[in-house]
Amino acid sequence: MKDLNTELQERKKQHLYRSRRISDGAQQPEMIIDGKSVISFCSNDYLGLANHPEVKAAFIKGIEHYGAGSGAAHLINGHSRAHHMLEQELAAFTGYPRALLFSSGYMANLGLAQALVGKGDTILEDRLNHASLLDGGLLSGARLMRYRHNAAEDLDTKLAARTFGEKLVLTDGVFSMDGDIAEIPALAKPCQKHDAWFMVDDAHGFGVLGENGRGTLEHHGVSTADAPIYMATLGKALGTAGAFIAGSDELVETLVQKARSYIYTTASPPAVAEATRASLNIIKSQPGFRGRLNDNIHYFRSCCEQRGIELANSQTAIQPVIIGDTQATVKMSEQLLAQGILITAIRPPTVPQGTARLRITLSAAHSHSHIDKLISVLDVIL
Repeated sequence: MKDLNTELQERKKQHLYRSRRISDGAQQPEMIIDGKSVISFCSNDYLGLANHPEVKAAFIKGIEHYGAGSGAAHLINGHSRAHHMLEQELAAFTGYPRALLFSSGYMANLGLAQALVGKGDTILEDRLNHASLLDGGLLSGARLMRYRHNAAEDLDTKLAARTFGEKLVLTDGVFSMDGDIAEIPALAKPCQKHDAWFMVDDAHGFGVLGENGRGTLEHHGVSTADAPIYMATLGKALGTAGAFIAGSDELVETLVQKARSYIYTTASPPAVAEATRASLNIIKSQPGFRGRLNDNIHYFRSCCEQRGIELANSQTAIQPVIIGDTQATVKMSEQLLAQGILITAIRPPTVPQGTARLRITLSAAHSHSHIDKLISVLDVIL
């Protein structure tokens, strides 16, 4: 057996050791973490809905009606009316014929890849895709190829070289560590040209991008025909938990029949579905949440520009400050925490070697005074 302790000590020496912090209380900008009051700038709760009164009330009402758990997988007896109605509402909101709930985005991506392709087929992925997309490709049995970041011409060349088997192209909608947006219109063209499936993982775009919050496709003004497979998570902008895949009736029914991560797992609690329905209704009826988020993004970037703080080219809630050196990034994260600011140091292998960063995420729930404090500390430590 390998010496696990030696491996762990080596990770510490390389400044790659990760530790969990314990929070007390709800997810919101001002939190108690490890017993210390902090302003959090590392949550994906982009619209501040995780602690919204209407969402919490729907959750409680769901528990009172359905109980705490679903009791079984969707295909046994765990598929409640709450789940079913949420799927219908997500399909209608995104403009696809059907939607299918999964317990997490990771499970959705693994299930999709495994259900559609296998040995003799090809999966092509952006080099900066999320780990769940890459793992889905690796576990599917298909040949995994990676194209240059957001490079439609490179994707076209690689698709042209694969003249046999099924082809599945996977991309993030908003890249989770960089905050930039996938060039969906350009990427869709080679997929259509070479008869390839095209899926957009819109975990970080759904609910926040587009005039109505429908995500990256609406942001670009493209139709569902350009991206026949759409995945998004519910634990970020919607503030709850889980994920869904939307597409044609035939696609969703294929996933019901073949996606192992759907078939062989207990359904999420129905109360979570009820809370998510409340979140979705807020997104549809109250655009002010997106307005406040966009105002905070603009304010933060303007303040950084005034102070000479260099940011990545992102117009989304994800605003990374690239440091490069892993040890220096960890030290800066610790300095921020000492000043009451919580920002995680993102290190390899999550990001490429030499690109360690402070991944700042903004929320509609942040105030300008929260951002002012962050800027003042960054101005000192950078």
